[in-house]
Amino acid sequence: MARKTKVEELEEPDRIAGQDHPRETFEFVGHDEALHRAARAIRGGRVPQAWLIAGPPGVGKATLAYRIARYLLRHGGTDAGPEDLSVPERDPVSMQVEAGAHPGLLVLKRGANANTGKLMTVLGVDEVRRLAGFFGMTSGAGGWRVAIVDTADEMNDAAANALLKALEEPPARAMLILLSNTPGRLLPTIRSRCQRLELRPLGDDVLDRELARRLPDMNAGERAQLVRLSGGSIGAALILASDDGLQMAADAERLIDNASAPDFAATLAMADKLARMSGGIEAFGSFLVQSLADRIRAKAGAGGLDRWIALREKLISSFARTHALHMDPRQTILSAWRALDQTARRGAL
Repeated sequence: MARKTKVEELEEPDRIAGQDHPRETFEFVGHDEALHRAARAIRGGRVPQAWLIAGPPGVGKATLAYRIARYLLRHGGTDAGPEDLSVPERDPVSMQVEAGAHPGLLVLKRGANANTGKLMTVLGVDEVRRLAGFFGMTSGAGGWRVAIVDTADEMNDAAANALLKALEEPPARAMLILLSNTPGRLLPTIRSRCQRLELRPLGDDVLDRELARRLPDMNAGERAQLVRLSGGSIGAALILASDDGLQMAADAERLIDNASAPDFAATLAMADKLARMSGGIEAFGSFLVQSLADRIRAKAGAGGLDRWIALREKLISSFARTHALHMDPRQTILSAWRALDQTARRGAL
């Protein structure tokens, strides 16, 4: 599978190698309840000023956001289009959205640091302030303007306050769509001004069918492994299938398996390898946390799980901090190894 260039990684960090970007994706499966709720509101002329689409990473939030945007830009808040909010791929609106060139759509996400050229760690206030000019301009041919914030979790405090101001003064025929992996971290005043669409992890059968469609050369056994490891996230499953994903997942499980008898040299070698991989520490952290969650669920009701639950929360914070602050990945892996060792000494999971 061809690797992305550094420019592509910077411009679209949410693109999975070899797969369509969410704005290029027209299939949307496994979330009928959320889709029907959105369709009822839009086609019934009761379009909210803002939606908060919440759910785990890679579960389909951006795909739904672009689906809603295409429909509004094509049909507005009417029932002129299909009940599933689909717009054909060759429709002019779809083609403009896919090219990132529709004047009625604004996507806010982390940009490049002007000084370093690296991807920003937060979604800053200058980016969010673009909403004022966008919503203040004359509507396009379809009469609607849609802004997608991907993701709202990455806003700093100043950006969150600027977004709140936009929500307090909503213009006509405009929609703001916020994507969030952890909506509880958003300001309560932001959440209260949005209608919420919750996307749950995909069921195993749905995920297996979707993987079979997207990865036709993969055998059933490999797909079953991806389903087991991905936690109901199609995005996580596709990342696992690319590059060294499965190996990283196996390394994460091995780190937990050997928690009570750790191999320092092997752990250090793994940390060095991850430090050299683009996005390696984030992917490994996700797999480690997911594996812990699966094991905790499997032993629900058993004693001694509180310390493992606390460890999982600690690891989530640790890997997030490493990503946000560009900390040394090796130190994060070694800290996780020590925390697993200490927790396992009080009883294996």
